[in-house]
Amino acid sequence: MMKQDDGFFDRVYKVVKQIPEGRVTTYGAIASAIGSPGAGRMVGWAMNKAFSHKEFVPAHRVLNRNGQLTGKHAFPNADTMQELLEAEGVQVENDQVKNFREIFWAPTDIVNDLD
Repeated sequence: MMKQDDGFFDRVYKVVKQIPEGRVTTYGAIASAIGSPGAGRMVGWAMNKAFSHKEFVPAHRVLNRNGQLTGKHAFPNADTMQELLEAEGVQVENDQVKNFREIFWAPTDIVNDLD
């Protein structure tokens, strides 16, 4: 199981590292971009492990499909995810990105660069 997960997680991290500062995407969008539609929960697991990755992975830019900060429990403090987003100019209120649709980043453009 670990070998397959490592490859999946690496593909997820390659996408997440390309999310521009001040933009956000979703677990499902990343799953679709790497050819695993329906694996949004697995992308979430990858985000939970992102802190142990050898390079910085901006996991704070990955939200649920409604623009909610559902992954905040994986950060060092309850407010860390929101603080990182706000430092990039993203407005968050009640664990919800306010202008989610406007700042949503679709990773479909970079899929060809993953291999």
